[in-house]
Amino acid sequence: MEEKRARAGEFVIQQGENGDVLYVVDEGQLDCTKRFKPNEDEKHLKVYQPGESFGELALLYNAPRAASIRAKTDCILWQLDRETFNAIVKDSAIKKR
Repeated sequence: MEEKRARAGEFVIQQGENGDVLYVVDEGQLDCTKRFKPNEDEKHLKVYQPGESFGELALLYNAPRAASIRAKTDCILWQLDRETFNAIVKDSAIKKR
């Protein structure tokens, strides 16, 4: 895992972009918003807190980012790349069998 710092107001993820990492919140708060239709305003979905993670959908489904995440306060995040994420998921599946 690699540390990433985000300043208040900075986008960590923008809806529609390609995603190759998952994030775990260590410190700070982040707002999650989503635009459901092209001409609509963004809807606020939740505030991410320390201990929570986001960005896994792009890794699981190889799809564009489903929502935007913006730092509400200065944040410290940990990012996990796709290759490592996939290895963890595969190892977990094997152990369950």
